[in-house]
Amino acid sequence: MQFSWSNLLAATGALALALACANCGGGLSGSTIGTGGSGSGSGSGGGSGSGGGGNNQSACSAMSAGQGASLNGFRPFSSDSLWNKDISASPVDPDSDAIINFIGSSVGMHADFGSGQYQGSNIGIPYSVVGGSQAPVSITFTAYGSESDPGPMPVPGSAPIEGDPNPGNGDRHVLVLDNRNCFLYELFSAVPNGNGSWNAASAAVWDLLSDGNTQRPWTWTSADAAGLPIFPGLVRYDEVAAGQVQHAIRVTLQDSRAAAVLPATHWAANSTSANAPPMGMRMRLKANYNISGFSPQVQVILSAMKKYGLIMADNGSSMYISGAPDSRWDNDALHDLGQVPASAFEVVKMDTVYTGSNVPQGAAPGINSFTATPTSVSAGGNVTLSWDVSNASYVIVSPQAGAVRGSSVIVQPGQTTTYKLYATNQYGRSTATVTVTVP
Repeated sequence: MQFSWSNLLAATGALALALACANCGGGLSGSTIGTGGSGSGSGSGGGSGSGGGGNNQSACSAMSAGQGASLNGFRPFSSDSLWNKDISASPVDPDSDAIINFIGSSVGMHADFGSGQYQGSNIGIPYSVVGGSQAPVSITFTAYGSESDPGPMPVPGSAPIEGDPNPGNGDRHVLVLDNRNCFLYELFSAVPNGNGSWNAASAAVWDLLSDGNTQRPWTWTSADAAGLPIFPGLVRYDEVAAGQVQHAIRVTLQDSRAAAVLPATHWAANSTSANAPPMGMRMRLKANYNISGFSPQVQVILSAMKKYGLIMADNGSSMYISGAPDSRWDNDALHDLGQVPASAFEVVKMDTVYTGSNVPQGAAPGINSFTATPTSVSAGGNVTLSWDVSNASYVIVSPQAGAVRGSSVIVQPGQTTTYKLYATNQYGRSTATVTVTVP
């Protein structure tokens, strides 16, 4: 489910957050991007965000390629990511009991993933891992283009869609991880076109090497209602089989209020109750909850809920946790999660709850230069696009390049092309253009 509110009124008493990184760019630096034509390819980009310990770009190569492929131990985002934070000892929110009662203390948990199909659709949110050979394609936006990341994106024409083989009018999420450049691409309400390109209501790109906490602008939607990435919160069979889920888990709740808690940066309110949870709220399975009677698979999942918790990411059926479909899931064991009621959880203390009155404000990135060398070239010739930006979380060059690291990329225009640089941080986006002439 999706809702967007882009033109938020300027907040008073705004809080300035630390910017993720300066002079960021992407994994294509130094590579060659060639196409036969120019066009204006829209789509999704990405970027390099804040630092923090954990992964480097080479670590992404551990991920196997393919639909539902194993990540082989790779964990998205750095160790500083709120998705990867151990909250087992964090204090309980003073309003925890009231919020749990609002949700419904007797509501049982439900695994919204599994093996096989339900009513003609695969159970869960699928994903694909691609390598450097996957060509980037354009994305045409049908709803929230102004809050989406322009591209192109390396999304295969055969990428699985949430709800396949009969996705209908559902959320139709498409998730793609790039194991060479270390970006995550996510589409909402995605529909493939016959030429390899895609239509989507919205799209966002996430730098898997960043902390992922405040990469995209406040008040912007993503492929999820909370402005969050989806993939890092999915329960996957490969990690459960390895014996541990090392991240928070995505959960939906029926009602939410017009507020957000990091890492969420967007809301889709459907309740005015003060006890309705804000997007991004974190719940933790109580430490004394006995999980010994559950199957080994389910014990791994419940243990993660004690250590990393659940993060509210969307309005939907209450206490539905998200995961990826896999034929190896034991649906009967997953069904036993329904024995765990909401009353077995507690809300982790929410330090700052952001609303329309205190959303952080700040300056969008500065673009000091964006140049092409040479500015005129024969069709298919090499052109180096270079930029100097400040206070950017990530950088996108469109068309042809997409998400880029560093401060330059080589393109090969097939005709006269105007390239656009997008520099984005948590406060907004700045753009600049340069035209390369092909006589």
